[in-house]
Amino acid sequence: MGDAPAVEPVVGEPAAVADLGDERALLVADVHAGIEVGLRYERGVELDSRADERRERLVDLIAETGADRLVVLGDLAHRIGAPDGDEREELETLIRAVTDRVPMTLVEGNHDAGVAAAFADELDVIGAGGRVLDGDVGVVHGHTWPDPVLLDADVVCTGHEHPQVRLEDAVGGSRVERAWLRGELDPAAFTEDGADGVGDARDADPPELVVFPAFNERSGGTWVNVEGQSFLAPYLPAALPQADAYLLDGTRLGDYRRI
Repeated sequence: MGDAPAVEPVVGEPAAVADLGDERALLVADVHAGIEVGLRYERGVELDSRADERRERLVDLIAETGADRLVVLGDLAHRIGAPDGDEREELETLIRAVTDRVPMTLVEGNHDAGVAAAFADELDVIGAGGRVLDGDVGVVHGHTWPDPVLLDADVVCTGHEHPQVRLEDAVGGSRVERAWLRGELDPAAFTEDGADGVGDARDADPPELVVFPAFNERSGGTWVNVEGQSFLAPYLPAALPQADAYLLDGTRLGDYRRI
């Protein structure tokens, strides 16, 4: 994905590493801990919990990448509101497993108001507007308009969208896979005020925008290469006038609109 990108995906995983100055960070988006509880409550769907697998995969990735910090780009939790019952138990166990090893930062997503309050002592919480971290890496969830200060970053990482691509084979079959989207950000489309919120310097040298796949494979997503598909983030797809899609294994699919 280019020469020495500031944010480097971990091959085969919905995760990336980034240099944050003195720290090497592991970044993931949309963990949706407790999703099985939510699906049971919301839709009456009964699924075996994968809580242990999610936690173990995160802990293993921290070790494998030599990360000094975990940054979750929003939606650490699945259900909106204060977590309780099995969901709270999963969150407590996951957060403890991570923070016993490295500090944990949560960029507040639309599902995270309750978890951010419940675990404020254990987490470094970044508000919904996002923040530019050391190393000029901007982080935001993506459910609301971001703080224009993110345009000062070299690269902006966002979640919320859960990008997926629908791929067809030669005999008419199809499959859906999680994907990354990467491309130069259009500053005017990224800010709520449009061109009025963009300075000349920002417009001349815009950051790269990286849309993360969901860490949780059960959380569904946006089929980005299907015509007429509605996006979730208020700045997408307009803020990515040209972007390539990549599979988790690193395969470059090219312009996501033409896959």
